[in-house]
Amino acid sequence: MAGLPRRAKQNTQVSKQDLSFMSISESEDDGDSPHEDEWTPEQKAPKTKAQQKPSTAKPRKAPAKKPTAKPKSEAAPRKPRKEKSTKLDTNIAQEGLLGQTIKQEKKTPKKTPVKKKMVQSPVPEKVPIKEERRSLGISDFPSTSTLPKGTSIKEEMLFKREEATDEEPPDDFTFGEPPLKKLKPSSDSFGKPVKHMNSSAAHGGHEMNWNFVEVLSEKTNVEPWVCSNLIQLFHDDNTIPFIARYRKELINNLDADALREVQQGLEELRSVAKKAHTLIEKLKKEGKLNSGLHTSMLNCRSADEIEHVYAPYKTGSKGTKAQRAKQLGLETAARGLIETPAQLNLFSYINSNVEGLSTLQDIEMGVQHILADMFAKDKDTVEHIRSLCKQNNVTIHSTLAKATGKEKEGNVKDVDKFHLYHDFTCSINRIHHHQILAINRGENLKILTVKVNVPDRVKDAFCRWCVNERWRPKQFARPELMKILHNSVEDSYKRLLYPLLCREYRSKLTSDAEKESIMMFGRNLRQLLLANPVRGRTIMGVDPGYKHGCKLAIISPTNQILHTDVVYLHTGHGHGIHEAEKIKRLLLNFNCCTVAIGNGTACRETERYFADLIQRRFFAPLDVVYCIANEAGASIYSVSPEAAKEMPDLDPNLRSAVSIARRVQDPLAELVKIEPKHIGVGMYQHDVSQTLLKATLDSVVEECVSFVGVDINICSETLLRHIAGLNSARAKNIIEWREKNGPFITREQLKLVKGLGPKSFQQCAGFIRINQEYIRSFCRDQPTGNPRGTDQANPSSSSSKQGKKKGKTSANVPLNPNPLDQTCIHPESYSIAMRFITLVGGNSNDTGTQKIKDQVNRFIQREAVESVGQKLNTTVHTLQLIIDGLCQPEGFDIRTEFDKADFKTNIVCLEDLRVGTILTGKVENATLFGVFVDIGVGKAGLIPIRYITEAKLPSQKRRRSLGLGPGERVEVKVMSVDVRQSRISLDLIRVL
Repeated sequence: MAGLPRRAKQNTQVSKQDLSFMSISESEDDGDSPHEDEWTPEQKAPKTKAQQKPSTAKPRKAPAKKPTAKPKSEAAPRKPRKEKSTKLDTNIAQEGLLGQTIKQEKKTPKKTPVKKKMVQSPVPEKVPIKEERRSLGISDFPSTSTLPKGTSIKEEMLFKREEATDEEPPDDFTFGEPPLKKLKPSSDSFGKPVKHMNSSAAHGGHEMNWNFVEVLSEKTNVEPWVCSNLIQLFHDDNTIPFIARYRKELINNLDADALREVQQGLEELRSVAKKAHTLIEKLKKEGKLNSGLHTSMLNCRSADEIEHVYAPYKTGSKGTKAQRAKQLGLETAARGLIETPAQLNLFSYINSNVEGLSTLQDIEMGVQHILADMFAKDKDTVEHIRSLCKQNNVTIHSTLAKATGKEKEGNVKDVDKFHLYHDFTCSINRIHHHQILAINRGENLKILTVKVNVPDRVKDAFCRWCVNERWRPKQFARPELMKILHNSVEDSYKRLLYPLLCREYRSKLTSDAEKESIMMFGRNLRQLLLANPVRGRTIMGVDPGYKHGCKLAIISPTNQILHTDVVYLHTGHGHGIHEAEKIKRLLLNFNCCTVAIGNGTACRETERYFADLIQRRFFAPLDVVYCIANEAGASIYSVSPEAAKEMPDLDPNLRSAVSIARRVQDPLAELVKIEPKHIGVGMYQHDVSQTLLKATLDSVVEECVSFVGVDINICSETLLRHIAGLNSARAKNIIEWREKNGPFITREQLKLVKGLGPKSFQQCAGFIRINQEYIRSFCRDQPTGNPRGTDQANPSSSSSKQGKKKGKTSANVPLNPNPLDQTCIHPESYSIAMRFITLVGGNSNDTGTQKIKDQVNRFIQREAVESVGQKLNTTVHTLQLIIDGLCQPEGFDIRTEFDKADFKTNIVCLEDLRVGTILTGKVENATLFGVFVDIGVGKAGLIPIRYITEAKLPSQKRRRSLGLGPGERVEVKVMSVDVRQSRISLDLIRVL
């Protein structure tokens, strides 16, 4: 970041080429480019004519002939200059500022005169960047450092031009950051010239009159240098989990939610640019495009602005009022009213045979429409009225629609739901997101009428400004002409500008509310997916029901279905005792002490039934406990093709009981099988953009699965397809490879899987785990020294096809188990990790043991992490990740930081609650207006958002991505109880 202010101050041309993927308008560069392209000698120290003559003509011809053939008289005066140029070029190459050798520079004859001028500039200090790269084995990595302070602007231009001439990838997007070892060359990234760098990675080939990085930074409140890095990373198809974990130094350690926000903002800007260029092409074909309209379209920053500019030119049976007036030839009169009102004579436009020109009143009206349209399209005018609105209190007002007075009886219930908004007024700056979503839903149901109120003083101030300043006639105007001008301003405000402002406010409020709702849904989903699994228990899942009975499923600790059955606990007479005996027999036979009850229909009665039996110690000698599991989406999953494939012989009703039990045993592995929006932890999820919702939730699932990691030798295809960099086809290929060739020994063997190229391997390798104990036992069981057998050692001999597929061989893939494969350390950092292990005096085979943890701690106490990072030529973030990976025990799971399921043995009724009672509970759902907490009475209580203050949250929960979410345990106090409406209001005391 230190390089950003300095570069801004220099204002060099390097920034344009260095950030070639940004959008830079042509108008910003017109002033400097001609001079920089010519490289005129007058800008350097004056020379004699005799010196200038050979410098401008001879060197251009010299490379075409052999230097040895030149006469000595011509070569003599050049000799010292060549030595200086060579000396300077050597220094530059050592500093890492040029990616080519001196021989390559000599092959470009047009640069010879410029090199001679460069001798007069001070030689910058040497920076040992190349040596750092060579130590890391990255000799061909392009420079990510900034130029030294002593370098002139023209030298910077020369360096960049020489790099571009030799086709080095221009990927310097770190803004002065130190050389990064992580961005290693690859065949699909830096190993060849990248075409997309020639066009802009930010705007996808659609340039606008504004800078994508600057606008994205303002939109997301993220530093510009981080935005530029993220644009490049996303353009290179890097996934959010990979960026968040392995590219922290490029993104200033942003979390996954912030990365998603930047990604969505970038997609919005790209869609705006694409739409603008599409409409420009359409207008050009229709012959309606002019320079002013073209500029206006390229100035638009939102879809609403584009619609406003394009609206008059839409094809239709009738044009706008202004267009029809222009067709009558009144545009000259309208412009004359502003430019030359003294010479304007409206009577000369009267033509009794033409409709619209027959009377003076018609002509005045036509001029008024043209002027109103002119005002509404003017950028300064629109910006001024926006600034006036910011200075005043603009409100949004909702009322009960008149049509609902005659609504049908079935609609009365919906009307009552919106009673808070029957007469609701709030400032647009203070209205909450959930209120906007509720108002929009009421408006869509035709229950509410919504209006944006702009104060009258805004209109008055705007009209005065237009008449007296912006659109004041340049000459004296007669009173009748001034009246037309006043009417035009009022007409422009009422008919064009006020509707534009209303659309902008409603659109922005809705967009912000949708994004916040989706982000809240994503945070809730993350909390649910990362719930602590219950390992080593046999669990009975119960799907409650009345008429069709309660479905039972007993699951082994290894996730296998042991038994399924149906019991009728709430129907008939005398069934209770018989069914209780049946349940007891099942629990004893399978030594099951844990019951998971779904929270759907008949949950309360089923919970009371089990709690009563537990209190009477009916299941003795077993000490049985139960918990309530969220069964949202279980019924949808039970009839899905995936469930039919997984449990083909099982009735769909019993599959839901299996799903409930597995949700407690391993929430992540089970919930990824269900469409995220069906899990039921969101708010207004049916009212928001379904495309954006699906993209966000899928990204959250990918993030959670990747950060937890999967053991590639035992995980299911469903779980594997959610790993970053993989998809359904690649996951299927991995499973097929595993079934055919046996377990994976190392991560490197992933390269042998069909369809998994270098980019996919880079993205997924760090999130794949290989259990070393399992691999060691597998290798011991092999009869020969080769752990995979002859055919398995070279799967290409049997599985690869002839021709192109023959390239995927295991010749370069080692088959020796690597202890680092069970850690979160990425294979690109293995060499650094091994050198670090050598520094601390450890052994890679001790990874995950207390021994290496003690060695690392002692070493870090002696030397700071920053100094160790400098020794290893790596960043602090990478080194810290290596330390964590080495010290974390084998089988480490980040979900252990989250709470487990809440197991109970008794039940509390709603009637038992009293105001002031202090209870503990578990968060069920978080919304924009509060948090719902399960306190064990069958009905969740609500903690209003005003009671959730920062002081009540622990420090680690105050971050935006770790607010209160599903699964967290809290201590609450009962504020009020409404038994009739089953409403409980709670106050948050603390987070447990």
